[in-house]
Amino acid sequence: MPAIEVKDLIKIYRVYRKYPGWKGTLRYLIRREFEDIRAVDGISFEVSEGELIGFLGPNGAGKTTTLKILAGLLYPTSGSVKVLGFVPWERHPEYRRRFALVLGQKNQLWWDLPAMETYELNAKIYGIPSPEWRNRVEELGTILGVTSKFHVPIRELSLGERMKLELIAALLHKPKILFLDEPTLGLDVVSQKIVRDFIARYNKEEKTTIILTSHYLADIEELCQRVIIIDHGKIVFDGPLATVIERFSDAKVITVYLRSASQQPIPPLLNELGEIIRVEPGKITLKVKKDRVIDACKKVLDELPVHDIDIEEVPVEDIIRKLFANEHTNYSTT
Repeated sequence: MPAIEVKDLIKIYRVYRKYPGWKGTLRYLIRREFEDIRAVDGISFEVSEGELIGFLGPNGAGKTTTLKILAGLLYPTSGSVKVLGFVPWERHPEYRRRFALVLGQKNQLWWDLPAMETYELNAKIYGIPSPEWRNRVEELGTILGVTSKFHVPIRELSLGERMKLELIAALLHKPKILFLDEPTLGLDVVSQKIVRDFIARYNKEEKTTIILTSHYLADIEELCQRVIIIDHGKIVFDGPLATVIERFSDAKVITVYLRSASQQPIPPLLNELGEIIRVEPGKITLKVKKDRVIDACKKVLDELPVHDIDIEEVPVEDIIRKLFANEHTNYSTT
């Protein structure tokens, strides 16, 4: 049985429509007008036990709303959801002990207190005996390199340190399901890498089912083999990340390394081969259609003093950006 089953899930928010100016205010007071916004529009998917999937989409696509429904924080308008056999919004005590939700922009740690005091409180809520939770906190803190921060008030810590401590709080009761909403948002490159490595290790060792949302495509590339892409509340793709790259990328990036590092004039031929992305001393980077890569390489070798050639896929971030730009296109998930 899948760890997560979502069928025809719909969430509609009813919001007031207010017009600008004093006339708009008067109109608002006399008769309110409503507008229905479909944050989630009939999505269906399944997640297997132990799977780590990326949940992608632009701002307002419905990602966070979906996670909040899966966590039982929101009631859906219609549709069905089962997580570990439970209906999330029924908020069964046993279910609440088996999942965790980490929101990158929200804190569960008390701002004026050290993390250790929040951990102790959470341990009492979950009924975890003292030796067990203290050992777990020490173990996770060692992996994340924040044991020295356990007794420092949260307000005095950096964003990266706070996020690592937030992860420890979420994992204190060993959840079987983990929802991560932008866990690396705003972190520096080093902290992002530490958090990514920790998530990958935890998923592998604990077999925890994880749904991860992120605007940093490096998170998705390093952690997720499968991605679900949602836009305007609808799923536009569900499958391997490699398929996204293959299906939506019609070009490759060719980097030409020249024998001389001095700046050289660009042969007119290069403009005919594809898009010139970047020109640097001793290096030229082109984007070329896949069916023209071999021909382009031959012509570059004939025209330039080439030392080496590197051929790569287009960065996945560019592919996702291109996919979202085509917002009125329906993509097959098969």
